[in-house]
Amino acid sequence: MSFVKFESMLKTNNVYFFDLTEFEEIIIHYIDIGKHSLAKKAVKLGLEQHPDSIDLKLLQIELCVFEDKLALAKKLLHQVEILDPNNEELFIQRATIVSKEGNHKEAIVNLMKALTLSDDKEDIWSLLGMEYLYLDDFENARLYFMNCVDQDLEDYASLYNVVYCFDMEEKHEEAIDFLNKFINKNPYCEVAWHQIGRQYSVLKRYEEALVAYDFAVVIDELFVGGYLEKAKTLEALGAYQEAIDNYLITLELDDATAFAFVRIGTCYQTLGNPVAAISYYKKAVYEDPLLGKGWLYLTNIYFDQSNYEKAAYYISKALSIDESDSLYWRRYSEIKLKLNFFEEAIKGFEMCLSLGDEDVNVFIALVDVLTFVGEFNIALKTLQKAQRLYKNLAEIDYRFAGLFWILDNQKLGRTHLIKALNIDYDNHIILKELYPSVYFNEGIQKLVCDFKKATE
Repeated sequence: MSFVKFESMLKTNNVYFFDLTEFEEIIIHYIDIGKHSLAKKAVKLGLEQHPDSIDLKLLQIELCVFEDKLALAKKLLHQVEILDPNNEELFIQRATIVSKEGNHKEAIVNLMKALTLSDDKEDIWSLLGMEYLYLDDFENARLYFMNCVDQDLEDYASLYNVVYCFDMEEKHEEAIDFLNKFINKNPYCEVAWHQIGRQYSVLKRYEEALVAYDFAVVIDELFVGGYLEKAKTLEALGAYQEAIDNYLITLELDDATAFAFVRIGTCYQTLGNPVAAISYYKKAVYEDPLLGKGWLYLTNIYFDQSNYEKAAYYISKALSIDESDSLYWRRYSEIKLKLNFFEEAIKGFEMCLSLGDEDVNVFIALVDVLTFVGEFNIALKTLQKAQRLYKNLAEIDYRFAGLFWILDNQKLGRTHLIKALNIDYDNHIILKELYPSVYFNEGIQKLVCDFKKATE
C-alpha cells in the first residue's frame, strides 16, 4: 500500500516518487487515523513533487485548520482561489474557518456556494445542518439532515440529528411521524425503532414505547441501548422484575455501569427487597466511587431501616464527593437529629440555606432545632428570614408566638398567635408540641378558647 511505501521511505531517508492520487490517499489515511504529523510530511513532500496540485494545497489547508492556524489557512485559501475560484472544496474550507471563528452565518453562505458547485451534496448538507445547529435554528438544521437521510438510509448520524432537532423543538408527534415513514422504507433499522420508542417514552405512551424497543432488540439482539430503554420503560409501567431482567442483559452485553446497578437496586427496593437493593447500590458505588447518587441511595435505605449510624457513614461519603448538594445536607441533618447530634444538624440546615435551598421545611427544621438547644434569638432571626419569603403561613406565626412569649415579649407573641389562629386554627397544636410552657399558660389557653368561641 502507498502509505507503507511512504513510511519505508521516511525510515531510509530515500526519496520515492508518488503520483498525485497516491499522495492524496496517503494524506487522507493519516488524517483519518489522527497521525497529523505524518500527514504534514506527506503534504510537504507531495507539494515538492506536485507544486501545482490544488487538491494537495486544500489538504494542507485542512491540516492548518485542524491545528487552529487559521491565518495561514486563509492565506493559502487566497492562493487557491486565484488558481481555481470555483473549486467547491475552497468554499467548504472557508466555511470551516469562519465557523471556527464563530461566524456561522458566513459559514452557511460559503456552504451554499459549495452546494451549487457540487455533484455530491450529502456531506455539504450535513455541514449545513451542523452550522444551523450552532445557531439553534433547529428547523433548518433538521431539513438538511433529512436530506442526508433521504440520500442514505444508513446515515444514522444524520438520523440521530434529525430526532435531536425534533426534541429541541419539542415536536415529538412530528418526530414519530418522520420515524414511521423512515421505518416504512427501512423496517429492519433498530436505531429507528429505538428512537421512536424514545419519543413515545417522552410522551409517556409507555406501552407503545415498549413495542418499539421490543422490535429494536429483536432486530439486533446485542443492542444494549434497546435493552436499557426497554428496562426504563418497564420500570415506568411498574413491571420491576422484568425491568431488572433487562438491566441484567445490558450487564451481560457490555461493561458494567453504575447506572444499571443503581436502577436494579431501585427496582429491588420498590419490590420490598432491601437486601438485594443494598447489594446493587454497593456494586454501583464500587463501579463508580464518585457516584453521589449511589451513596445517597444507600443512605436512604439505611435511614428507612432506622440504622442511623450506617446512614451517617454513607451520607458522609456523598458529601465528600459534593458538598454543594443541599439534598445531601438535608439528609445529613435529618440523620444527625435522629442521633441527637443537634449542633451538627444545625450546621446541615444552615448549609442548605447558604446553598440556596430556601424551602420552608428547611427554615422550620432549623428553627425547631435552634429552639430545642436554647438559641432563641438565632431562631427568631431565622424565622424573620423565612417570613420574608413565606407570608401568611401558620407554621411560622405559631413559632413566632412561642418564641416571643419565651423571650418575654408577650405583646408580639399575642399578635402572632392571633394571626396564626386566623390562618389555621387547628394547627395551634404546634404550640403544645414545641412550646408546652407557653401553650399551658392561662392567658394563652383563654385566648385560644375565646378565639374558637368567636368563630363558631
